[in-house]
Amino acid sequence: MLGTCALRFGAVMALAVTCGFATALPAQAQIGSERYAAIVADARSGNVLIAASPDERRYPASLTKMMTVYLAFEALRDGRVTLDTPIRVSAYSASMAPSRLGLTTGMTLTVEEAILALVTKSANDAASALGEFLGGGSEDRFAQIMTMKARALGMTRTTFRNASGLPDLDQVTTARDMALLGRRLMQDFPERYGFFSTPHFVFRGRTHWNHNRLLQEYDGADGIKTGYVNDSGFNLVASAQRDGVRLVAAVFGGASGRERDRHMMALLDQGFGQMGVAVAARRSAPAVLASAQASPLRGRHVLATAQAAP
Repeated sequence: MLGTCALRFGAVMALAVTCGFATALPAQAQIGSERYAAIVADARSGNVLIAASPDERRYPASLTKMMTVYLAFEALRDGRVTLDTPIRVSAYSASMAPSRLGLTTGMTLTVEEAILALVTKSANDAASALGEFLGGGSEDRFAQIMTMKARALGMTRTTFRNASGLPDLDQVTTARDMALLGRRLMQDFPERYGFFSTPHFVFRGRTHWNHNRLLQEYDGADGIKTGYVNDSGFNLVASAQRDGVRLVAAVFGGASGRERDRHMMALLDQGFGQMGVAVAARRSAPAVLASAQASPLRGRHVLATAQAAP
């Protein structure tokens, strides 16, 4: 189990871990297109199986909501809120678009409803409302908390500027950092992780479906989050479990949601293969891009992490 580490980046962006874990910038793997950044890791050990530009800074888009949810889970764990705690929607939060739950100024929703809106609909209005609530009335303050938490978790190349992932030139991350966040969501909140496999939820009579198609199309998939803005392309952090092996993976830069999903499924297949798990037939069988194959990494590479500050 990884312990508390002090992290720094050198001039060549190779990750150095001062507490003695053997880790380095993984060798580059070809994944069909230079626009992609990707990583696949064993979620239990943190060992990186496949990587392509894993430390290249990219825009997270709605993957940002993973950190918003992480901090909501933390507030639930610490007893600062309950699932039934009401959140009052401000005019600012109600104005968030384009993906939205349809919240209006003065409306209330519960913490549980806000979390469900983030993991399924990817609702920006709900994300902003939750961020304002957890940030003591200020989304800007909440974004600072998000970035501080990222550093505490070992996400050294990530900066957050809002709770939703709406475009901001200073809001950046990497495939490695987001895979690390996915891993910490599993490890730190196993009792809450099922939120990410919710197929849909109903809010005020309307059904909102999960944007993550892997939940229906890839055997063993149980999370995590999709994301898209024009400058990022189509992003996805995914988790899947088969035969006792759990993987976490991140893909940035898809030209379309479907192409991104194909790349992700091909990479997960390869990752499970490297872990000795037979690849199962898919529930639906989209064509998998042959160019999505990547070479296994040589040596021991891990998702470097630090223990979260209490």
